[in-house]
Amino acid sequence: MITEVQATPFDQHITDHAGMIRQACIWRVKEDRIVFTNGCFDILHRGHVEYLEEAAALGDRLVVGINSDSSVRGLGKGPDRPVNDQESRAKVLSALRCVDLVVVFDEATPLELIQGLKPEVLVKGGDWAEKDIVGADVVRAAGGQVRSLKLVEGFSTTSILDRIRG
Repeated sequence: MITEVQATPFDQHITDHAGMIRQACIWRVKEDRIVFTNGCFDILHRGHVEYLEEAAALGDRLVVGINSDSSVRGLGKGPDRPVNDQESRAKVLSALRCVDLVVVFDEATPLELIQGLKPEVLVKGGDWAEKDIVGADVVRAAGGQVRSLKLVEGFSTTSILDRIRG
């Protein structure tokens, strides 16, 4: 089930599954090329920003799916994760000028979002082999591209948390 995060009038870039599909229809009428990526984006850092900017450059609109709090816990990232709750993570991402839309999902993977959105480009970080990217088959079957972008060396949420913990 997709987690519903209520958008305030100031958060028009945060939506739910149905809102994402509506917005995608509007963009497609304008012939905008839609790029999708996903992740936890728990503590936003330079690596995230450079990755998102590079992803956005592959199309006209960037949609970011973020794991809900329960989904992050299910990934086994540790008992203290996520550090920031899903509403806070969505708000921070939505403020980036390269991000057009943020959608929170509750499942272990974003497959349901990808099937609904049908992006022209599906992007993940370089720690994912293209053959292992969830939804790659869906995107390719529709004629889209799947890309694995190089990670920014030395930047990860885990390494930041390790430094904080000392």
